[in-house]
Amino acid sequence: MPQHKPSAEDLVGIEHCKLGFFQELRQKLEELQIANMDSEQNRLEIAAILDGITDIMMVLSDELCIISVNHVFREVIGIEHPEGRYCYEIFRDEDTPCPECPAHRAFVTDSVCRETAIFRIRDRNLQFEMVASPIIDPSKDERRILIFKRDVTMEKEYQAKFYQAEKMATVGMLAAGVAHEVNNPLASISGFAEGIQRRISRMDIQPSPDLEDINDYVDTILKECFRCRDIVRTLLTFSRPVFSGFSPVCLNAVAMDTLKLLNSHLKEKGLNIVMETHLAPSLPHISGDEPQLKQVLLNLLINAIDAVDQAGRGGGTISILTYPTEDEGVGLEVVDTGCGIPKENLDKLFEPFFTTKAVGKGIGIGLSTCYGIVKEHQGEIQVFSEPKKGSRFIVKLPSNLDNHGD
Repeated sequence: MPQHKPSAEDLVGIEHCKLGFFQELRQKLEELQIANMDSEQNRLEIAAILDGITDIMMVLSDELCIISVNHVFREVIGIEHPEGRYCYEIFRDEDTPCPECPAHRAFVTDSVCRETAIFRIRDRNLQFEMVASPIIDPSKDERRILIFKRDVTMEKEYQAKFYQAEKMATVGMLAAGVAHEVNNPLASISGFAEGIQRRISRMDIQPSPDLEDINDYVDTILKECFRCRDIVRTLLTFSRPVFSGFSPVCLNAVAMDTLKLLNSHLKEKGLNIVMETHLAPSLPHISGDEPQLKQVLLNLLINAIDAVDQAGRGGGTISILTYPTEDEGVGLEVVDTGCGIPKENLDKLFEPFFTTKAVGKGIGIGLSTCYGIVKEHQGEIQVFSEPKKGSRFIVKLPSNLDNHGD
């Protein structure tokens, strides 16, 4: 057959179709560019929102494997590429999920779960409030959990200081009232006792056993009056609610004053506890706030008494030691034969509101207060303990003064 040559109309039609195709293609490209710009804008907005979040954020798989994190995670934890690692491996250095893990509970219950926990990060204990929320995506079968961890360490520390200050202010008001109500009758009792002594000395009475008994009774009354007066004064120094300034302090005197207050506490609880003191005879004075240092020792001793009581062995021993340190400072130790502290709790002891005591027995600010006071004195506090073998708390404080004899 003879080959048909395209006519001019055919050529125009073909070119017209090409032109329409290219116009449609250009329109599609423009639409894709606009959509890509919108998508990039949305991505930048989402990235800006995520960068503005100051909490640690993680997305976890159902096996608690890290899928993605935000920049705060890398800054706080110090790990640049955590993806693919398990969260309990990073935060607890464990091979199994944490018992309090809210992510695990969120997977099981398919609901938002909250928890507060302490983690050791870069040689420091930090307290976090955690929120775990399931990520629901109908288009995917894979389950994921979004975790937020907010650092509340400083907030808890200030909250503990507030509670301690409020408690001491209340004790201060009560102590001032007690001092006023007790000192007046004490003054009368001691005054009359001294009057009896003077009258007996002026009376021409032959020595006799009855006279000796009367003199002993009067001496005992005066001694007990003076002891009560000292206890009231000591109570007032404990209850001072504000910082009183640093001055020369002898830890031996701090120990003896604190023991005076604890004697009644031991009698009230009926515990068979032996209190031993090993105080260095020539102890350097330190520069410190005496009421605050008494709070430290009082908290340590009360915890030791509770530990011995909890051990339930019918009694125990608590030892108080003071000694000069090699760097011309002073050491103070409280050693007990109580129930001891589990290894996993040792790093948490000085954190605000951490307590192993039963509800109503304490809110966990005693040891955190001790830690804060010792740090304010530029000292350090350590603890060594084993379950069922007792505990040993060591406080070391710098002298910052010329040495004085005890």
